[in-house]
Amino acid sequence: MKKLLMLEKNPNNEEFEESVTENKETKLNQNKLGTEYESNRLLIAKLKESLAEQEQNLANCQEKLKRSLADYQNLERKTKMDIENGVNLKIDKFMIKFLSIYDDFIRAKKVLSNEKIDISGLESIVKNMNYLLSEYGISPINALGEIFNPNFHEAISVVEDSSLDDGTITQEIRKGYISQSRVIRPSLVEISKKLKLDNSKDEQND
Repeated sequence: MKKLLMLEKNPNNEEFEESVTENKETKLNQNKLGTEYESNRLLIAKLKESLAEQEQNLANCQEKLKRSLADYQNLERKTKMDIENGVNLKIDKFMIKFLSIYDDFIRAKKVLSNEKIDISGLESIVKNMNYLLSEYGISPINALGEIFNPNFHEAISVVEDSSLDDGTITQEIRKGYISQSRVIRPSLVEISKKLKLDNSKDEQND
């Protein structure tokens, strides 16, 4: 009787069961969505953490790259400078030897000129030598009448002369030369020195 009454009260029992089933499926779907959401949330958190790590690694790599580039540029500059210095040193050594030969030609030219001997051929050689020196940027150092400068001149004798300032170059014994901004051979010079008065004699005379 109870079953009949329940059937009478619920004529659409199938619809009720379907409703219950739908509710269960909805809850399952909700649970599934909740699980997926949590899983995705954890995944996003891990991805953000990984991204932060990669950004930090990238920043570290960029910093190392900058340092390496700076080190390379410094090494490149140093290597270039060392090469230039090495080349300049060899050129300077060669030019010093060349200047010794050049000096001999200049002396020979003066001697032959004083002896009234034709020096036209010698003048042509000296002219070519002067052109070579000019081509390599080598120029003579001014000395005569200048004030002694240890960076350009080398004093090998001193003459007393009260009419000149101390350190005035009175004679150029050997011409010096400069290449670009480098002194490859200093001038050998004689410099002046003022006479010192003997005060003791002056006092005796008084």
